[in-house]
Amino acid sequence: MLKYITPDELAAIIKSDKVSGKDYCVIDVRDDDWAGGNIKGAQNTPSSQFYVQVHDLVQKTKSVPTVVFHCALSQVRGPKAARIYAEARDQLEGDGEDIPHQVLVLQGGFSDFQAKYRNDPELVENWSKEVWGHPDWHI
Repeated sequence: MLKYITPDELAAIIKSDKVSGKDYCVIDVRDDDWAGGNIKGAQNTPSSQFYVQVHDLVQKTKSVPTVVFHCALSQVRGPKAARIYAEARDQLEGDGEDIPHQVLVLQGGFSDFQAKYRNDPELVENWSKEVWGHPDWHI
């Protein structure tokens, strides 16, 4: 079963003394919709290529105790990638090659995160009003 993290909880982690890439990492699985902004320090691993890249991602992050996945809304791509990643990483842990860890999905995805934190440069980078500023755009 997937576990979720709220935008506020993730923002608190990012603003804490925890180090991105060591204590936590954020994996953004948006594809072409990556343009227009991202969570600061997030790694883009597009969902269209995720399955073939998951083992490399696990190897790069196997010492990271908290891994957070998201897409635009965290309804399909983010949760699916989190499940695939969790299965691959659990296999490593079962083989004694990993540390205890948690795999989380950002509730509401980047859409909710940027709606709340787009003006905070510690949390969001590359934000584009042209992409996110239209009130009818909800992807």
